[in-house]
Amino acid sequence: MTTPVLLWLRQDLRLTDQAALLAAIEAGPVIPIYILDDDTPRQWAMGGASRWWLHHSLSRLDESLRAKGSRLILRRGKSAEILAQLAAQVSAGSVHALHHYEPWWRNAEKAVAKTLDLHLHDGGLLLPPGAVRTGGGGMYRIYTPFSRAVMTHMPPPAPRPAPDHIPAPASWPDSDSLDDWGLLPTSPDWATGFVQDWTPGEAGAQANLADFRGEAPDYATARNLPSIEGTSRLSPHLHFGEISPATVWHQVTGSDEGPTTFLKELIWRDYAHNQIVEFPTYGSANARGEFDALPWRDLREAKADFTAWQQGRTGYPIVDAGMRQLWTTGWMHNRVRMIAASFLIKHLLIDWRHGARWFWDTLVDASYANNSVNWQWVAGSGVDANMFVRIMAPLVQSEKFDAAAYIRAWVPELADLSDAHIHDPDAHGVRPAAYPAKIIGHREGRERALAAYRHAKG
Repeated sequence: MTTPVLLWLRQDLRLTDQAALLAAIEAGPVIPIYILDDDTPRQWAMGGASRWWLHHSLSRLDESLRAKGSRLILRRGKSAEILAQLAAQVSAGSVHALHHYEPWWRNAEKAVAKTLDLHLHDGGLLLPPGAVRTGGGGMYRIYTPFSRAVMTHMPPPAPRPAPDHIPAPASWPDSDSLDDWGLLPTSPDWATGFVQDWTPGEAGAQANLADFRGEAPDYATARNLPSIEGTSRLSPHLHFGEISPATVWHQVTGSDEGPTTFLKELIWRDYAHNQIVEFPTYGSANARGEFDALPWRDLREAKADFTAWQQGRTGYPIVDAGMRQLWTTGWMHNRVRMIAASFLIKHLLIDWRHGARWFWDTLVDASYANNSVNWQWVAGSGVDANMFVRIMAPLVQSEKFDAAAYIRAWVPELADLSDAHIHDPDAHGVRPAAYPAKIIGHREGRERALAAYRHAKG
């Protein structure tokens, strides 16, 4: 037997198209390890919904590894320290892993490389950050030219199949018990709705992709219609690396408008990761400095409004439907995410960072890159962002995108209202007593937001 090698797994929980795994197999017997590291990310440790997903994804990954003659070793602690301890324990010669671009993972990679022979491989994105650059050699800051540049490199290399067998070491090191990590909620179990909506793991990712392939031609239109949920629902699988973006690209690609629109969303994911490489604090600092002067409401003053938003009790049916879907399933339709985020930021004048942190805790697809860039896009504070003065009208959006059935599904108090009335029951005088009145009028919220923006601009 040759010296074993460590396969350091993070958000790449798959065997198919797994460059680090294939390289590790070439190097010797493989010891796959997942480290539950809450110390390195610090304030960006995974939220509750992500932990639920992680538990089930790790369980299924271990099953897949055992079918290949291997198994998953679980340890808890700071990544660099645990890897060093394990490498010494098993006399490992090297560590293989996929690149990750969150600031804490980049710091962890540097720390590991100081003491161990670390080999990093691509595979989490279509292209590694910096692979396409502007004419001046800099990183793209605007999405549209970035997207055009990425398209000149597409399609990505064909995905590589999972290995038939993974060579095992002569003996296995000790492993933590997944159940002992306490990743699942218990008192109360708020994730009962998650089980009905999701199948974490590589097989679940492949099944979702197979379902979406037939729907992809309609994606350009259907993705904006919450009532038919015409999105791919691949985001948590991509976030946890249960499927590679190259695999998705090759199976969805086509010349129709729908697939092309969807592939541009994959490119947006790459764009978001490029932004956090250039601006590591994107999740906590305005990318545009002028927003530092915007007079957000103090959360102590706005606590009741923030709680109403979290609970889906704002009196705006489309917003409330989205927030209740989020709490029940750990996910929210993309169009509704924009509406709900805009409502918090502009109608309620609550700092985007409070909303982003709530999404971080409640989304099963809580990606630092996507969540941060998307919230700053809505706020107008991002590098490439919607203008703050373009304020979404949630009631208009609800009717425009035919959200009546979506509202009935998630706001049962309104289920008996007609399509004509359900988007704005207050305006039609048909609001049921069990449903709250609007916490702020659209015009009042809009004028307050514009006044705050004028103040920030000086």
